Amino acid sequence: MALLTRIAKSRSADQDLETAKRVLKLEADGLSALADTLGTEFGNAVEILAKVKGRIVVTGMGKSGHIGRKIAATLASTGAPAFFVHPGEASHGDLGMVTQADAILALSNSGETGELSDFIGYSSRFAIPMISITSRAASTLAEAATISLVLPASQEACPLGLAPTTSTTMTLALGDCLAVALLERRGFSADDFQQFHPGGSLGNQLMKIKDLMHSGEALPTVNTDTRMSDTLLEITAKHFGCVAVVDDQNKLLGIITDGDLRRHMTDDLIQKSAGDIMTTGAKTINASALAVEALAIMNEKSITSLFVVEENEQLDGIIHIHDCLRAGIA
Repeated sequence: MALLTRIAKSRSADQDLETAKRVLKLEADGLSALADTLGTEFGNAVEILAKVKGRIVVTGMGKSGHIGRKIAATLASTGAPAFFVHPGEASHGDLGMVTQADAILALSNSGETGELSDFIGYSSRFAIPMISITSRAASTLAEAATISLVLPASQEACPLGLAPTTSTTMTLALGDCLAVALLERRGFSADDFQQFHPGGSLGNQLMKIKDLMHSGEALPTVNTDTRMSDTLLEITAKHFGCVAVVDDQNKLLGIITDGDLRRHMTDDLIQKSAGDIMTTGAKTINASALAVEALAIMNEKSITSLFVVEENEQLDGIIHIHDCLRAGIA
């Protein structure tokens, strides 16, 4: 312990920074090599996983197991039902979680992880397709798999060459590749994503404008011939600092904001009509858009409210920047 303390104290912050850069460079090189070596096996693996009627069962031991848990979570959250089964537990009953409608995704850097042997035998016995991710094409796991995705030879970032670093980074990235490829095959949308992420910041970012907007009697509206005296009362009563000018079919013709009032501040302002004061061509948004898009527009235009219109330009609602902030969208 005393020796380790002396070594730690002898290192400088600059040396630590150089170590971090070396690690990132080695792992980036591994990812680049992986991208260059991916071939038809990847497409075949995606084809198998896309046709699964059950679940994708991910398994792996040690560090591969930790990576496997993350891959299973990513698959499940992007529309490919998946779960992780620990290979040790599988040998003691959890193989019963795997059905013939499933597919297995087995991870092992060496391809010789003994704890995976029962998975291999189970896959073969019940003709359950198995995709392997390993660094050795001639390994037991790779040869037993239906499709084997082989990682390219790459230097581990650990200076001893022992701790899985570059290899686990490549495995994790390859899992992301499978998840995204399956996502795109299924046409997985933002709406689908929100269903799986209803809570937390992701759920907030995927809220639709229709979930937050004000409509009906809450909408500040006037006609083009409405006197400005009445228009001012409407702006004050609805508390949005603006009013929509619509025709008899509720089509948005223009808007009047605090800025418009200041620009037309004359003695005869209240005698004018809303049509005389309104600004045309105002920025609007559709109710099916994401609320985060409305917030971005309001920030870009330095405005606090945004009118919501349908495709036929009929007024549908209004959203205020405070609505977004209250919903945790920022």
